[in-house]
Amino acid sequence: MKFSLAKVKLPSLVNSLLAVISAVLLTLSFPDFDLWFLAWFALIPLFFVINREKESFVKSFVLGWIFGTSFFFGTCWWLTFAPITYGGVPAMIAYPLLFGAALVAGLFPAIFGAIFSLLLKRFGTYASLFAPFIWMATEFLRFNLTGNNWNAIGYSQAFSGKSLQYASVGGVYLVGFLIILNNSFFIWLYQYLKKEFGEGIFASYIRFKLYTPFSYMIQNDDGMQKTVTGKQQLIIIALVFLPVPIGIMSILIGENHSPSKPLVPIPENTFVIAVQPNVPMSGLKYGEREKLRERHIQLAQNVITNSKFDEYAEEEANTYSKSEKFEKDKKFYSDLAVKNFQNAQKVVIFPESPMNFMYENDREFQEFIKDFAIKNNVSVLFNSAEPNLRGDNLYNSAVMINSSGEKVAQYDKIHLVPFGEYVPLPEPVARFVPSMVGNFQYGSEYDLLPFGDAKGGVMICFESHFPSLSREFVHNGADVLIEMTNDGYLGETPVLRQHLANAVFRAIETNRPVLRVTNVGVTAFINERGEVLDAAKPYTEDTRVWTISKSNANQTFYVKYGEWFAWLCSLVSLGLLSICSWKKEKKKEKFATAERC
Repeated sequence: MKFSLAKVKLPSLVNSLLAVISAVLLTLSFPDFDLWFLAWFALIPLFFVINREKESFVKSFVLGWIFGTSFFFGTCWWLTFAPITYGGVPAMIAYPLLFGAALVAGLFPAIFGAIFSLLLKRFGTYASLFAPFIWMATEFLRFNLTGNNWNAIGYSQAFSGKSLQYASVGGVYLVGFLIILNNSFFIWLYQYLKKEFGEGIFASYIRFKLYTPFSYMIQNDDGMQKTVTGKQQLIIIALVFLPVPIGIMSILIGENHSPSKPLVPIPENTFVIAVQPNVPMSGLKYGEREKLRERHIQLAQNVITNSKFDEYAEEEANTYSKSEKFEKDKKFYSDLAVKNFQNAQKVVIFPESPMNFMYENDREFQEFIKDFAIKNNVSVLFNSAEPNLRGDNLYNSAVMINSSGEKVAQYDKIHLVPFGEYVPLPEPVARFVPSMVGNFQYGSEYDLLPFGDAKGGVMICFESHFPSLSREFVHNGADVLIEMTNDGYLGETPVLRQHLANAVFRAIETNRPVLRVTNVGVTAFINERGEVLDAAKPYTEDTRVWTISKSNANQTFYVKYGEWFAWLCSLVSLGLLSICSWKKEKKKEKFATAERC
């Protein structure tokens, strides 16, 4: 039997446009549009057209593919910035390449569409309520197959200030589940009303809301009465008394939290001085590099010598002075903050940047950073390319120098960026394929760094995307998470805040603050509830002063059990597929038996 593409029927233009509309609405819920509430309704058009085309597995697959390709192209267009700006790749080549990548990523929503159509045929109306399990399973599949789950639907809520606390239980997948549940609820409602009451379903729904509490009889449009069964009564009453779906209600959680402050005048705290140096991404000559290195030091010293810290002390005084004796209290808290700062342990953090420090192999830089640490009585944490034990390759590392100028800790980046920091191809081939910044070696140890009495786990750039890393750090006793990032090569694009969204979830999942120190932005303190505080303006030179202390050592459900919810969704999805397959085989057997008879 020959297969012909000509015989494959594709979705109608109208249905395809509705899938694109869903993609546009979901894109608008992500940074930099930040219309996060749209995510709770964005997928209704997609679910509607898949339901309409449920008899065709291929059409449902294609609709999901159209949606996925449009969404990933719309939210990740910034991937073209570096090739065009720094690689000299023409836009007419860069964007088609991006489209190809979006086609690959779009296969996972396509798989969702195909499976969803099978469930709709098998389970009818109630299949819509299984959609959240299938969606989360395909997102989890994308992460496991590609090593990347960028812009999973849950991340759209990073700056909503709501619903995020569920991440401490089930991670970004549980937040995403609630979003999909809300979308699928409306499709289920539409299907149910259409099935039970035929045409005029929305008018019927309004009549339910008016009459159901007082009557078990509903009039059809022709004036005849229709008896409502017990099951229907329960469903209708639920619609009356619970008109707001679970997903909508969930976003109200956390409303009464008051934000914690990143700077608290407690003597035992360790002060962190975060430097955002705004190092340009274009090639730096030796003289320029030397000046920028000195500028790093100058920015930090402006804080250490109090010329900059006075501003922070005054802000803190304004925060803590709330009595009638405002000016007196303000001076007290300001003086206390300055005194504590002078006496406390301090750590200066320089971000990942194009400075390309090489501590182990650069004796001059060793003396330079040692002199700064001893002179100012501070520890220094910075990004450096460090050799492995054999000396034949380099790690992308975070190195800490104490106030005596001695190297006390090093973390080697575990999750490298494909084609950016390594080439994911066999060695003979990899030699001929260039990467953007080098071909680094993977780190393997979850080393913690000392921050006074506290311990910190470091995430270097892209690593904030991996919840398994932050979980392991907290398992090992981390009191705080530090992210050192350089997104400068991607320009002033949505990537800055899309990347920030990942760090927001890592803070909530682990119940640990994340201190985000970046080259160009967004440098910010993220507290345990995911609130982004004291953010620096992107693409400016700036510094921030924060404090950290030992945590209570409590571990969230998510830290203890990891991606249990994503695995649960995957198992449920496999179970549903098995039921569909079993039903199909049973029908075949019945048909074969009938033929023999």
